[in-house]
Amino acid sequence: MRPRLEILFPHSRVSGLKRLRDKEWQSLVERVAALPETHPDALAFSYMMIKLCNCLSCDLGSYKASLGCSVCSQRTINAIRASDKMLLKQFEKARDEVLAYLNRIGAGEEMAA
Repeated sequence: MRPRLEILFPHSRVSGLKRLRDKEWQSLVERVAALPETHPDALAFSYMMIKLCNCLSCDLGSYKASLGCSVCSQRTINAIRASDKMLLKQFEKARDEVLAYLNRIGAGEEMAA
């Protein structure tokens, strides 16, 4: 029997990414880790990591899944050769997408009421 495995990057693993890069990244990780997991910035960070780590193709029987989200996400961030600035831009893009989605579903609820 396996311990509980997560398939999508969980908010609880954000803080483990802090010391992997320079100050800009560390600042972002520290700020996001302190937020509740339902905060739009926390959702955006997880969404960004899901895309970077390719979580949607993770399979419970795969080697990648057996490593767990902490190791997989740390390996992914370490393997990225882009600058912190580029990673922050990816976060901003993910945040824009999350906010647009939240606005759409919020508008849909208002229309249904």
